[in-house]
Amino acid sequence: MPIKTLHIPTPDGQADAFAAFPDVGGRYPGVLMYADGFGIRPVLREMARELAGHGYYVLVPNLFYRHGPAPVIELPEHMGEEVRPAIFAQLMPFIEAHTLERVLSDADVYLRFLTTQPEVGAGPVAVTGYCIGGLLAMRTAAAHPSQVAAVAGFHCPVGADGPDLLSRLTAQVHLGHAEGDMTPEALGELNQALDAAGVSYTSEIYPGTIHGFTMSDTDAFSASGLKRHWDRLLPLLDRTLVNS
Repeated sequence: MPIKTLHIPTPDGQADAFAAFPDVGGRYPGVLMYADGFGIRPVLREMARELAGHGYYVLVPNLFYRHGPAPVIELPEHMGEEVRPAIFAQLMPFIEAHTLERVLSDADVYLRFLTTQPEVGAGPVAVTGYCIGGLLAMRTAAAHPSQVAAVAGFHCPVGADGPDLLSRLTAQVHLGHAEGDMTPEALGELNQALDAAGVSYTSEIYPGTIHGFTMSDTDAFSASGLKRHWDRLLPLLDRTLVNS
């Protein structure tokens, strides 16, 4: 799968990004993928390539472009528990500065860019994300109900915005929670809120996982958790995009 480096004009400057897509020509359903708090790095390129290999155009923007091109801080090849506190001490100012206003402004730009690429077919798109990126994916889907047909979030703080966010969702939703993040009781409460909002969804705890389980460059990585993520994500996209 080819990787194309991109620069997307925004009201606040220029967002660096990359796209992965099949190299056999044609037009493909679009997917906007939001990285976790560590941002764009080799593991995100691997995941985007994997998804593109199933017949999608995958756009991955640098969430923190206002602070510089990705990676906005120097990252080791493997982010073990011993280095995470120091890394997050550097990243937290960027995360805290990424206000809801900025999220929604960027989402408008990213979706406009995605849907006008020559490799992207007409029709709805999907949004997926990891950790904080999962929350951004949900916010994007809620703000663009006519464009976003599917949204998926993995080990993400989905409850951060409360029921107001859920009430604006029209996309089909999948939420994959880390066992270390979500108790069965909390899952029940979240799913009740999704039911009350009338959302079409699946929401489950992935057994034996901790926060960050999809990311192979961290100690949290779970091969079974990543496989389950693909087993849930790909059918969701197939239902909502390929067969829309």
